[in-house]
Amino acid sequence: MKILVINSGSSSIKYKLFFMPHARLISKGSIEHIGEAGSKIDDHYTGLKLILDKVDRVDLVGHRIVHGAEKFKRPVFVDRSVIRKIRQCCDLAPLHNPAGLSGIMACKKLLPGIKQVAIFDTAFHQTLSPDAYIYGLPYEYYKKFGIRRYGFHGTSHEYVATEAAKILKQPINKLKIITCHLGNGCSITAINQGRSVDTSMGFTPLEGLIMGTRCGDIDPALVTYLMYKKKFNHSQIDNLLNKQSGLKGISGISNDMRMLSEKFRQGSKRAKLAIDVFVYRIRKYIGAYSTVMSGCDVLVFTGGIGENQAEIRKAICRGLFSHFKSAPKILVVPTNEELMIARQVYRLAKESRVRR
Repeated sequence: MKILVINSGSSSIKYKLFFMPHARLISKGSIEHIGEAGSKIDDHYTGLKLILDKVDRVDLVGHRIVHGAEKFKRPVFVDRSVIRKIRQCCDLAPLHNPAGLSGIMACKKLLPGIKQVAIFDTAFHQTLSPDAYIYGLPYEYYKKFGIRRYGFHGTSHEYVATEAAKILKQPINKLKIITCHLGNGCSITAINQGRSVDTSMGFTPLEGLIMGTRCGDIDPALVTYLMYKKKFNHSQIDNLLNKQSGLKGISGISNDMRMLSEKFRQGSKRAKLAIDVFVYRIRKYIGAYSTVMSGCDVLVFTGGIGENQAEIRKAICRGLFSHFKSAPKILVVPTNEELMIARQVYRLAKESRVRR
């Protein structure tokens, strides 16, 4: 069975074509600058048409959709009701969900009769209990506006946890796993018996760790304080917190950990400070999640930094588990969200055939 995995961004489409269940990658590629000035590709329909011209037969399509709120806890076949509900979640992910919908609607025209499946970044974290996802705000805001912790990078966290269990040759439902997805965007998840029980990103991907350009956890009163002191409007404060902060803001140099590591070796104090704060925040979360799960059997690193920056991993782990009777296994597992999506699409298709 050939499964096409589509990841539609606001101005890009990434794709991988897998032969399942053998997980064989047949082809992959991307199209950038969709709808931008000077681009020959006006919309996602045109971009997907170019992709499908290169692809020989598709049996199923899987789409990465960033936000499913509480409406989606698992992969679903796309129909009118699903499209309507994804659209209802656009307020929670205004940059991402509309792009995902564009991919779905384009495939609907270009691949009539081919079933599509929506896979949600937030779905893996729907196993969080209320004490982990409720904020200290009036409860009516949760009921009326859906304000709660949702978490993101769910497909990545689920994939690397599954792979870690395979590497250790142990059932995932017997393990306490902490997964660290460290890239330009960063998040940590506590996974107990295969279920997400806590995660660092929250209502949006801004909460949690220090990231490339995102501030992570801060005192909420800083937002109103800075808006007053700097006369920032909503757009300016959003840009500050999401695009001018994190490693970039602290170092004043770059959001790229490779460059910061090089500058640190050359003696830059600001680069060192950015790295130290980044590492400290991760260590704090790992310690907290070890307590939440009453232990940790496996610590997994993934993402651009997690997979490739050995000195950062060493700094995070140094002395971290010295108080443990038995230190957890530490693994580096390259993430493959597209393969995880293909697996979920194949599993759903197989289950639907069985039910018939």
